[in-house]
Amino acid sequence: MLKNSEQGYGLVAITLHWLMAVTVIGLFALGLYMVELSYYDAWYKGSLDLHKSVGVSLAIVLILRLAWRISQPKPHSLAQNTLQKRAASAVHLLLYVLLVALVMSGYLISTADGRAIDVFGFFEVPALGSFVENQEDLAGDIHFYLAWTLIIAVAVHALAALKHHFINRDRTLVRMLKVTKGNS
Repeated sequence: MLKNSEQGYGLVAITLHWLMAVTVIGLFALGLYMVELSYYDAWYKGSLDLHKSVGVSLAIVLILRLAWRISQPKPHSLAQNTLQKRAASAVHLLLYVLLVALVMSGYLISTADGRAIDVFGFFEVPALGSFVENQEDLAGDIHFYLAWTLIIAVAVHALAALKHHFINRDRTLVRMLKVTKGNS
């Protein structure tokens, strides 16, 4: 029941999906909070360090999720027509592209000054330094817009899952909530 089958997702895919969903929403909320803090606020540095550490952790989980997705069978689509299948594939691809770009832009912000990213005191992600003038500001603007685009795409993704559940009355949402028999 760990692996995917043609009927549904296995425990690993479901766990990675929801872990990433909660993490992305949490990072977005923390990011909104952080931008309102002044440099002299008592929690400014702590929130920034937490955001970076969780962001690196998200990058690791994203790599694991992509590897799992590539190595596992994809459950058959429950979409009712070709347009829905293509739209679902496009949104999934968009979510992955946005996540990769968001992680990369966060890395470019955090390491523009040449300092490594400390991840919860366990290890450091080395800095490659600055590649362009005003890299921190440029990457920061890109990170901001990518984050909002990702949250909008996540909302569309969630609304589509709810539409499948309540209007189409199919198992699209249920397949991502619980492991079904037939998965190995």
